[in-house]
Amino acid sequence: MKYMDPAILGRFLRTVQNGSRLLGLDVGEKYVGLAISDPLNKVASPLSVLVRKKSNLDLVAMDFQKLVSELSVAGFVVGLPLDRYQKSRDGNEMHLFVDDLSRTGKLNNSLPYTYWNECFSSKVIDLLIEPLKLHPVEAKTMHDKFAAVTILQGYLDYMNKRLKSEAAEANPSDNGSLFIFVWAMGFQYS
Repeated sequence: MKYMDPAILGRFLRTVQNGSRLLGLDVGEKYVGLAISDPLNKVASPLSVLVRKKSNLDLVAMDFQKLVSELSVAGFVVGLPLDRYQKSRDGNEMHLFVDDLSRTGKLNNSLPYTYWNECFSSKVIDLLIEPLKLHPVEAKTMHDKFAAVTILQGYLDYMNKRLKSEAAEANPSDNGSLFIFVWAMGFQYS
């Protein structure tokens, strides 16, 4: 697995096969919540939760390997808790998880991943789930999946906004030409 800056991962996605998706990860002490993007990389949806233990890291890697092939996953977005844009103590755990996953050798070494700020994702999900009065096990599973959705959707929104902005900067005359054409047509027929 290979780290990519969030902006570079977005550009990379434009160069890979159409329909390639991103997998969002909310890595906790015991579980890894997963979310998947749609083939256009616009919307994140909950996927599943994997049990995380040192003893089953190979199994987790094999699950990721299966998801990469079955769902056309082109990269990972891993939630990273940042405290005022600095790494927190829990951030080291995310780095260790990715490093350990990489060392299993089960995933393609060139498969890109990036980190995305997961601050407040848990708080938001807790506020949404609490009124549902779910069984604790069900609530935890739902929490982990939707925390991954929050992380991935935040990244997708950023990536799409950035790509749209870069495209507009690269072709500023296109937007102006369309405006002038529409204005002229409206003016001509008034």
